[in-house]
Amino acid sequence: MSAMWTVLLKELRDLARDRRTVTIALVMGPILMPALMIGILSLGAKKASAQLEQTLELPVAGAERAPNLVAWLDGQNVDVVAAPADVAAAIASQERDLVLEIGNDYAGHWRGSRPATVEIVYDASRQDSEIPVRRLERLLEGYSQQVGALRLLARGISPAAASPLLVSRRDLSTPQSRAGRLLAFLPYFLILTAFLGGAYLVIDVTAGERERQSLEPLLATPAARGAIMSGKIGAACVFGFASLLLTLLGFKFGFQFAPPLGARLDVSWGAVARILAILVPMLLIGTTLLTVISASVKSVKEASSYMSVLMILPIVPSIYLMISPVKNQLWMLTVPFLAQNQAIMAVLRGEALAPLEWAVYGAAGLGAGALLWLVAARMYHREKLAISA
Repeated sequence: MSAMWTVLLKELRDLARDRRTVTIALVMGPILMPALMIGILSLGAKKASAQLEQTLELPVAGAERAPNLVAWLDGQNVDVVAAPADVAAAIASQERDLVLEIGNDYAGHWRGSRPATVEIVYDASRQDSEIPVRRLERLLEGYSQQVGALRLLARGISPAAASPLLVSRRDLSTPQSRAGRLLAFLPYFLILTAFLGGAYLVIDVTAGERERQSLEPLLATPAARGAIMSGKIGAACVFGFASLLLTLLGFKFGFQFAPPLGARLDVSWGAVARILAILVPMLLIGTTLLTVISASVKSVKEASSYMSVLMILPIVPSIYLMISPVKNQLWMLTVPFLAQNQAIMAVLRGEALAPLEWAVYGAAGLGAGALLWLVAARMYHREKLAISA
């Protein structure tokens, strides 16, 4: 233990001398990433709110064929304007988000109490048109139901006769769970921070020292190689833990300064502590895995080449769950990356993990870290580890 602590403090002391690296890893990353993500979310929320509340400018082609509809839309916070001559070109050039076209046979069908045709022209690949199209669809649906009810009353028929089934909704979601759905990508960033938080230090203290030929004298000391390796892993875990903690604090205070999001999320110290406890096993797994990789390569450049692959691993469960959501099951808490994703989403949704779930998750995560530690220890006992390329 004495040798392990000596190596751990030595590596942290050496790292502290590289002030630029420490500043980027512990200040710039934990501040910029939360600020960027929260800024984008806040900007998107403000834009969506503005599109829902501001007057909808609606170009209408053939407005003279439906004066009653146009007059009704004017009273629903809609500004009816003339449609462009070339509707398709105007939408393709993003001059207009949508256009309402009223069919030539609208008046005849309307007088005959037959369904009259109106068409919403838009480009579904343009995100800006999504909210205006939904607003217009709801307005037209409301107008249709209102006119249909009046027609039935004019014929002495109760409008309720046309609705034999009344469907109501009871939403059991909470503001936290709805906000958690919007933050489905957040677990990826947190898992990536934990998984690769100590990557620079791990690669440098093994592959870097091997390349600089400073690892051989260290391994030649009387200290056990397992203690030396554990000290290096411990230093990387301390560095990664500091980076992860600062990142979580950045998100906590960032959400508190973003009222639309902070009011619907649990950003209490308890939630931060639970997420931190969830990510600690991933920190150990990432550090030990990088130690195994660094001990098996001949240079820092070769070890760094694995980073592109390792950065993809945490995003696989996030993408899969966004495309094909699954129900939480106990066995999922034993699968690296998937377990962290599901557990973090549960915290963001305001749900509590049962004691059994915590036990299974901790045993699986720490067990995987311990297994990788044994593999790394095995690699540290190889004589060719001390030989530089």
